[in-house]
Amino acid sequence: MNPTPEKSFPAWLPFVIGAVLVVQFAGLGTWQVNRGLEKRAQRELLSDEAGFAAWNSGMSIRPYQALKATGNFDSQHQFLLDNIIVNSRLGYYILTPLIVDDETPALLVNRGWYERADGDFDPAAIAVDSGPISVRGRAGSLPKAGYKVGDAVMNDSPWPRRAVYPTLDELAISLGREVQPFVLLMDPQEANGFFRHWVPEEMGSGRHFAYALQWFAMGAVLAALLIWNYRRIRARDA
Repeated sequence: MNPTPEKSFPAWLPFVIGAVLVVQFAGLGTWQVNRGLEKRAQRELLSDEAGFAAWNSGMSIRPYQALKATGNFDSQHQFLLDNIIVNSRLGYYILTPLIVDDETPALLVNRGWYERADGDFDPAAIAVDSGPISVRGRAGSLPKAGYKVGDAVMNDSPWPRRAVYPTLDELAISLGREVQPFVLLMDPQEANGFFRHWVPEEMGSGRHFAYALQWFAMGAVLAALLIWNYRRIRARDA
């Protein structure tokens, strides 16, 4: 009985795999650089603009544009955006609809962070006057989670309703009316708000650049090893 010959991989296969990894490392590094530049631009938008433009439904909105909106707060239908951690403490973002009229989609105003306390939540703690009011802030978005499980909003629960990383569409369904395609981040100088320190995202541009450097370094080391090994094989076979 003849022994089964051992299977050997082609000599070029490790170089192909290594080259693919080098390209992937370079791509990840480039993505991190782009994200860092994007966040740097967002921070500049957040800090450079001084005047507040009057907002009207349907107008074109830039990210973090300074706006002033006028309407009536709907204090009876507010959302508690849960699982928001600030300074290592757990709490909510208080999201209150600003109503312009019956036909216009509601503008959701993030009035800031409110610390979660033991026991039942007291709706009176976030009550706000329902009379006409002008609110200044920045055009922003809802916080996003990398992964979530279950319903974002418990639509059969009483108001204010807790929500865990919802989308604007999910909030609109719960509210029973359309909402604007952005969230107004209430200016820290405005009354009727809570703790507000608006930044584009927790991870700043510097960390993205550091990650990019790591990916590029890993790609450079792997490329150097591939070149060294290729030359060693060529010299051995010469």
